[in-house]
Formats: sequence, C-alpha cells, structure tokens
Amino acid sequence: MNFNRLGSSELQVSEICLGTMTWGIQNSQKDADEQMAIALDNNINFIDTAEMYPVPPNADTYGDTERIIGNWLSRNTARRDDLVLMTKVAGSGLRYIREGEPITAQAVNQALDASLERLQTDYVDVYQLHWPNRITPHFGKHWPDNTNPTEVDREQQLAGMRDILIGIEKALDAGKIKHWGLSDDTPWGIHSFLKLCNEMNIPKPVSIQNEFSLLHAKDWPYLIEMCALEDIAYLPWSPLATGMLSGKYQNGARPSGSRWTLSQRMGLFRDKAPAREATEKYVHIAADAGITPSQLALAWCKQVPGVTSTIIGATTCEQLNENIDAFSISLSKEVLDSVHGVLREHPMGF
Repeated sequence: MNFNRLGSSELQVSEICLGTMTWGIQNSQKDADEQMAIALDNNINFIDTAEMYPVPPNADTYGDTERIIGNWLSRNTARRDDLVLMTKVAGSGLRYIREGEPITAQAVNQALDASLERLQTDYVDVYQLHWPNRITPHFGKHWPDNTNPTEVDREQQLAGMRDILIGIEKALDAGKIKHWGLSDDTPWGIHSFLKLCNEMNIPKPVSIQNEFSLLHAKDWPYLIEMCALEDIAYLPWSPLATGMLSGKYQNGARPSGSRWTLSQRMGLFRDKAPAREATEKYVHIAADAGITPSQLALAWCKQVPGVTSTIIGATTCEQLNENIDAFSISLSKEVLDSVHGVLREHPMGF
C-alpha cells in the first residue's frame, strides 16, 4: 500500500480511502466489520463517512453509518489512533437534519458533537463541509441550465463562510477535530475559503472530495491543478460512477441488491446514451488488458496527477477485494491512450 501526505497536514493516508455510505442500508454491522477487517489487512488507514449516511438518505436511517463505525471503534479502541477518520456536516436541504438549514458555526458544533457521540470517539481527524450553502454545480448539476452564478449573493456567501470558519476554529481549539476539509465544492469555493482563512488566521482546509471518474472528469485539470498548487489533497468519490463503470448496469441490467435498484437521486441520471456508449468502450478496453472494468476505472483514477487518495466502497467483500487489487495495477501507455481516446469523445459521459 502506498501512502501520501494529506494536503498541508502531517497525516499520511493510504492511497485507498474506505467509503462507508452503504453501511446501514445495503450493508449490516457484520458486513461493515468484515470490510474493516479487509481494509486493515490491506493497510488501509483512511475511512470516510458522514452524518447524512447511509445513502439513499432518509430520516429513519440518518446517522446509522456513524453508529456502525462507532460500534466497531468501541470494540477496537486500540486501533483508533491508527486510523485517519473523516466525517461531514450536512448542508441545507434535508428537512430532518437541522430543519434543512444551511451550515453555520452553530450547526458545525451541534453536528460535530452528535457525530462524535455516534462514532464513540473524542476527535475526528478531518471534518468536512458536505456541500456548500450556495447553489453550485455539484452532484452532477454542471449543465448551464442547472446552475446560475448570477443567482449567488457574493457578500452573503462570504459572510456565511466566515461564520462557518468561526465554528471550525472553535472545534479545532477544543481538539474535537484535527483538520478540516471541503466536499463537492468549486475553485471559487476553495479560493474564497483560502482567502478567508488567511484573513482570519485559521488553518486552511487540508482536502476536498469531489465526484471524479471516467464518466465525470470535469475537475481535471482545472480544480485538481488548484489543489496541487495550494497543497490541498484531492479525494475522488464515486470513481466507478455509482457503479456504472463496473459494467454491471449495461443493457438495462439491474443486479439484485445493487444501488440502482434503490430509489435515490444519484446514479440513474448517468443512464444516458453517451455514458452507456463510453462505458461499453471501457469494458472492452479492460477485457483486452486482462482486468475487470472496475479495476480499469480505479487504476486510471489512481494515476491521475494530483489525486491523493481514492474513495472506494463496496456492498460485498468480493467487490472490495477486487477494487483494492486495482491499486496494484499499472496501466500501460497503450491502455491509457485507449482510455483517453474515449475520454476525449465523452469527457463527462453525458
């Protein structure tokens, strides 16, 4: 396992980050325990979760993923300091989480205390803002008719960011978090937080996790370049494009228990002709290379300059082991040329 420094922090994290958002709906406590064992056996020390999880989010299961992790930690206390544990404060829009209100300093501290209780730990290594308060092109909403920058009140947003940073500073000073990071944000969001952190003398974010895959490569190279030059770790989530790049959803297939059999806002928007066509080509490239489609997608993601650690998740141990094995694969120039040829034809898979 290779390890990389997490942005400007002192933390060394595995190039694989174990995602946990299926724990609580698709996966049980027993499943989670088995996945943790596999992760640790493979020297994975980086774990990502969120107060909103599991996915699809709903009031009945809200916080259950953190509870599952906390249950594991309560039985493995000696391993806590070996792990780099990340969680996230939910943004606005979910009525059952703080009445759907935006992130504020008060929300940061209220949500953090609740997360620490569910996780059964005294601190979180990296506390992340799950999504921005403003309208942004996250969660695939990158088409011009879905976002309009002129609708954003710049000064209002900056005031809100300052308030959030007050909450972050309080959590840092109390030792409840070691570092903080962003999620589903843009170059403007990163730039603004960096500027405000400098003005307010508050430590800057050490990481950002954004959606990134062969079907959603909009951050490359622009946002990733900014992260590299500002020493902010870039952490791709959904590197398999909600599972589509595994090839298992081709030709209308819906395997029992898979994500696309669940009602949720992520996943089905990818089931468009360009994405299907690109995926079919990637499946053929993987077959010619003697690897699985999932391994092709993950091995490609790993080798993108600027990627610090890739967040992977699985519903079965077999899938998890297959995905982990991808990180020992080095794609040849011929394979990369074929992949990039498809990527140029379908830069976002839509």
